Amino acid sequence: MVNRRDIGSWMEGPSPSGSQQWPGQRLGRPESGPGSIARFGPRAGALLIDWVICSLLSAAFFGYDGFATLSIFLVEQILFVGFFGYSIGHRLLRLQVQTLDGRPAGYLTAILRGVLLCLVIPALIIDADQRGLHDRVRGTALFRI
Repeated sequence: MVNRRDIGSWMEGPSPSGSQQWPGQRLGRPESGPGSIARFGPRAGALLIDWVICSLLSAAFFGYDGFATLSIFLVEQILFVGFFGYSIGHRLLRLQVQTLDGRPAGYLTAILRGVLLCLVIPALIIDADQRGLHDRVRGTALFRI
C-alpha cells in the first residue's frame, strides 16, 4: 500500500519516505496549534459557512441566482481575505490566509486566489502540505491563528 507521504508534492515529485511527518513541516510550521497548516475539516467548515452566508444574501436580493451566489462569494473572498487575511468562515474557525513568511495575503493574492477558488478544481489539487493550487500560485497557505 502506498503511503501519501511517500508520494510527495504533486509539483515537486516523490519525497524520501518519512521526510515529512505532518503538513507544513518542511515549511517550518508546527504540527498543531497557532501557525500550523489548517486541516481539511476546518477548511471545509469555513467554506461551508461562507457559502451559506453568500447563499442567504443571494436568496434575499437576487432570487437565489447561482451566478449571483458565486459573485457574492468572490467579492467576499477578495474583500475579507484582501483586507483582513480571512473570510467570515475563516475567522469563525480561527484560520488565516498568510504568505509563507506569516504576513496576511493582500489584495492581489486575494483576487487571484478567489478567482481560482471559484473555479473549484485548483482547490482540489493539493500537495503534501495540504496547499491547493490556488494557494501555491501566490505562495500562501491557510494557517491556524
